[in-house]
Amino acid sequence: MLTFLNRTFAESGEPPLTEIVLLNPYTEKDAPLDKQSIFDIWAKTAEGKLINIEMQLFNKYDIEKRTLYYWSKRYSGQLQEGQTYKELKKCVTINILNYSFISNDRYHNVYHLREDHTGLELCDDIEVHFMELSKLDEKAAPVEGGLINWLLFLKGVDKTNWEVLKMNEPTLKKAMDTLEFLSQDREARRLYEERQKYLHDEASMIEWATEKGMAKGMAQGMAKGIAEGEQKKAIQIAKNMLALGLQVSVIAKASGLTEAEVESLKTVQ
Repeated sequence: MLTFLNRTFAESGEPPLTEIVLLNPYTEKDAPLDKQSIFDIWAKTAEGKLINIEMQLFNKYDIEKRTLYYWSKRYSGQLQEGQTYKELKKCVTINILNYSFISNDRYHNVYHLREDHTGLELCDDIEVHFMELSKLDEKAAPVEGGLINWLLFLKGVDKTNWEVLKMNEPTLKKAMDTLEFLSQDREARRLYEERQKYLHDEASMIEWATEKGMAKGMAQGMAKGIAEGEQKKAIQIAKNMLALGLQVSVIAKASGLTEAEVESLKTVQ
């Protein structure tokens, strides 16, 4: 993990880290609902800088707002009662996405808070990375000791290329050995398959909801014309979609309920 972070920060011009402390030690979860991302890691450097790494398999939409929301909670949550603002430490968010989000060809984009015309930085407390695996060319020759080796591994490059990756980035061997071990563990494989099934079901639900939402007048027609039995069905559909974490606006369009009705279901989940 330390090497991965140093490869990441090297591309944004930052000095290497010497030590990190994991703030959320890995614990196994049985519920596939808890496995919407491959991993979610919180760490802290020796200087107190906070780092969050998250990998998303599917487009959750509004990722930029979601990122800023959780970044702000993490940043403001540092202060204890009576502490001053100068106690706040830098927070870094690293999003590894298995889909394209930013409209350029770079697989690694880094954002800071700077003045538009001069590029003068207001402060260095915010740093957001987006790494898009979909922009990686698996046929491209990996760079010796570069971040791309890690990202190709995370993307799931064919095992026949693992030796090349290990030659370029020897520290990847431990990650590869861990993955090999887990693949032989029956319980780990079961949990992995449960998560995959949940994610595929969620993707299908999102696709279905989007198609329904795009049908002109669908939501309004359903809201006005459905009978009591259909109304119960619509409510159940909305509850199921709420459990999947879909947006209220999407659920409203798909179910025929109003956004206010969908919001009210949150209190009776």
